[in-house]
Amino acid sequence: MCNVFDTAKYILSEIGEVSTMKLQKLCYYSLVEGLISPQQVAIFNNKFEAWANGPVCRDLWNIHKGHFSINKGMIPSHLLSKKKIPLSYKGYINLAIEKYGNMTGTKLSELTHKEKPWRDLIGDVNSVNNSNRIITHKAIIDFYSSKQK
Repeated sequence: MCNVFDTAKYILSEIGEVSTMKLQKLCYYSLVEGLISPQQVAIFNNKFEAWANGPVCRDLWNIHKGHFSINKGMIPSHLLSKKKIPLSYKGYINLAIEKYGNMTGTKLSELTHKEKPWRDLIGDVNSVNNSNRIITHKAIIDFYSSKQK
């Protein structure tokens, strides 16, 4: 298993510098792709919370807060796992990049606002503040697996 920092660095290595919002959403959708695969793989254990701009991994946010954009050099090496990302995990990440990589961070945020895992925790987007409510793997699997059918 890798962690969200491994995933973020891999994404940034593949597509270059992006907005922090876009990176958050691409990490989220990378996790989604693994969870809705037949193997239901959680490619990392870091959690996503329901924040005003969609799902946010607080662990990742803590390293990029205050920045609008991020590049691979901004991921501290001491936060990376010692193991290489398994090829199958790269496949899930690449699938997320393929599906969502051409969208802006704002567009990805708008997309997550239409999706049940985030919406069920937030309710009315106009009155939302950042929360510590966790988007569960079960909520992800239930919603996105049914979308594929």
